[in-house]
Amino acid sequence: MPRCSGRPPLPARFSAAGILCALALCVTPVAPHPQCLDFKPPFRPLRELQFCVMYKDFGCCDYQKDQELMAKFNRIVDNFDYHGYASCAGYVMELLCQECSPYAAHLFDAEDPSTPLRTIPGLCPDYCSQIWSKCHFAIPLLSNDSSIISSKDNQTRLCQHLQLDDADYCYPHLLSNQRLTKDLGRVQTDVDGCLYLCLEEVANGLRNPLAMVHANDGTHRFFVAEQVGLVWTYLPDRSRLGKPFLNITKAVLTSSWEGDERGFLGITFHPKYKYNGKLYVYYSVEVGFDERIRISEFKVSSHDMNMVDHTSERVLLEIDEPASNHNGGQVLFGDDGYLYIFTGDGGMAGDPFGKYGNSQNKSALLGKVLRLDVDDNEKGPLYKIPPDNPFVHMQGARPEVYAYGVRNMWRCSVDRGDPKTKEGKGRIFCGDVGQNKFEEVDIIEKGRNYGWRAKEGFSCYDKKLCANSSLDDVLPIYAYPHKMGKSVTGGYVYRGCEYPNLNGMYIFGDFMSGRLMSLKEDTSTGTWNYNEICMGMGLTCAFPGLINNYYPYIISFGEDESGELYFMSTGVPRATARSGVVYKVVDPSRRAPPRQCHYDPLPVRVKSNLIKFVPQETLIGVDLPNNKVEPQPTEPSDWLQELIDQLGTSLTTTTPIPTTTRSSRSTKRKGKRKKGKHRTAAVPELHNGAVRLVNDDQEGKDRGRVEIYINGEWGTVCDDLWTIKNAEVVCRQLGFRYALRASRNSEFGEGRGLRILLDDVQCVGTESSLLTCTHAGVGTHNCAHYEDAGVICANSEHVVEA
Repeated sequence: MPRCSGRPPLPARFSAAGILCALALCVTPVAPHPQCLDFKPPFRPLRELQFCVMYKDFGCCDYQKDQELMAKFNRIVDNFDYHGYASCAGYVMELLCQECSPYAAHLFDAEDPSTPLRTIPGLCPDYCSQIWSKCHFAIPLLSNDSSIISSKDNQTRLCQHLQLDDADYCYPHLLSNQRLTKDLGRVQTDVDGCLYLCLEEVANGLRNPLAMVHANDGTHRFFVAEQVGLVWTYLPDRSRLGKPFLNITKAVLTSSWEGDERGFLGITFHPKYKYNGKLYVYYSVEVGFDERIRISEFKVSSHDMNMVDHTSERVLLEIDEPASNHNGGQVLFGDDGYLYIFTGDGGMAGDPFGKYGNSQNKSALLGKVLRLDVDDNEKGPLYKIPPDNPFVHMQGARPEVYAYGVRNMWRCSVDRGDPKTKEGKGRIFCGDVGQNKFEEVDIIEKGRNYGWRAKEGFSCYDKKLCANSSLDDVLPIYAYPHKMGKSVTGGYVYRGCEYPNLNGMYIFGDFMSGRLMSLKEDTSTGTWNYNEICMGMGLTCAFPGLINNYYPYIISFGEDESGELYFMSTGVPRATARSGVVYKVVDPSRRAPPRQCHYDPLPVRVKSNLIKFVPQETLIGVDLPNNKVEPQPTEPSDWLQELIDQLGTSLTTTTPIPTTTRSSRSTKRKGKRKKGKHRTAAVPELHNGAVRLVNDDQEGKDRGRVEIYINGEWGTVCDDLWTIKNAEVVCRQLGFRYALRASRNSEFGEGRGLRILLDDVQCVGTESSLLTCTHAGVGTHNCAHYEDAGVICANSEHVVEA
């Protein structure tokens, strides 16, 4: 099946035989690949660093990590005399701070999660010689690698061990390498300005997925609608509920023909869904011999929060469709709380209905943006007309009309506004599919005429109408010719937290050409600047879980509850073909600082079976290791303290508990490390953060009270806010695949013989141990043993109603 990767070519004609798209790989120079030791992009710290100040603007350390490195530095230099400090302390600082470098993964040979991690960053030969001459005596304090320690008195051997296979990334020469430092932290582009982004697969096996929405109820579920009339519920961990949220397949009019535009076309949740349980859908129906579009209200079941009460349907509006195409299909709520409905012009070609067509006829509901008030509709009419609708008092006009002159708007969205300034908040963006020359993107304004059929994009279509001085149409913010694509799919302005570089960027696509595109407003001029989006090639997307290709038919875009951006596409544009995939858009050049984007979803009571998400897509153009190792951060080792103790030196410096983000490695490296570079690491019996499960009442290694090892003692975790995310960290650390339950209130007995070591633990779910989650501090708590936390783990997919 064809896939899009790199840059799409000019579109070719598509045959029904299935040759849908042929997208060539870009042959471009290998792009730089900044990466941290946790296998994620670098970031800008929220709080200014005090120790590794060379990376205070952009790198891989937040303030917490910076303080840990400072403490480690102090522990090392406390062993130096005056001469040793004067000659060597600066080098020690530089070496330690390379964990904060935007290229830390390269410096420590950590690009591949299955390979051993260096204990000293890769050094350029001349710099290594300087270090050896000034402070080779400090090598045992910097590394526990026996091969490095044994070479500390031999400059040649030591520098051979510390050199990198890829000399471009050796320290400090990489700092002056223009290829690596130019535009560092910005979205990378090719020579033509095409933005390099990556994707993450989120859902698959869907039949023409054409809407992804959330309920804004705090659960962070998302709902994906299929053209056949099914809507599926997905949990934050991307598992799907076995029973559909909504199933109106018997009522929906569609077919298995390729390109059939009829079907289930839109869904949106009421802004107060959390309290009233209402949602609204837009779909095609057949009534007698007539085809219509129907907009209905449903309510969620009172017995199951993951299922609609199918008997609750109330039809707000039905509109006759004279043809089977141009059905529109978007429904959404604006910032004003009103329901917006986007209809097509009725179909065929050129809007041939009446003297001026449906779109220019204000007495017709086709080719319009409609606005309805659906609040307080339990009694009386199902909707009211907002009093400020622009044509309420115009004779002959339908009062529902908010804007007109649209052809077939496919996918519209509301801008959340800049996260800090709220600039742009409430704007409604739409992609309007063109006739035979141009596709356009519009911002919807009250009472405005968007030109069809007088205009298509910026050019005249009906020359007589176009010359009418009373047209007074608003021009699109962007239009593109059919050599670039023949069916626009409107997108979203990115306002999420995870990828700051994308803020304010309107990302959209084209159904026929498979192009992903972006617009960014120049606020000083009001113009919109265009950049195409390419899939990152080479190592650009070589991060765990990321891919750089997608199926070519871009059907729709979506946002999750936290504002992250997704799109849906398929390899076969047929309502019954299970080739639809949901992708998350990822910027590989920069991420948000750790913990900035943390959220705690409200619990979801599940009454059906769960289907775990299994990714099917792969990264292309990069040779990855055959043995896939899920990256897990390395447990901190106190080997430095042990070594100093052996030297007979005690430290007075207070050292915080290390919270490293490096990954554990296999001792085998495939085809990368030269002979003689094998590292044997000291492995202490217990690490800070180790956990065990203790069950006072029954046997079973998969459940029990959580006890944690910190600074030489075992203790309990006491937490009345203990969550399933915390449990996932514990279970994964113990080798289990799933956490079934996070138990509270000493379900597995009280650990009265132990100290309470942790309280107020908050994990994202991907941390290496509870110590790397946020918590109140070791030994700091405001609880008692009757609140000791526990877990139930498993390696199979049992479902526990929460």
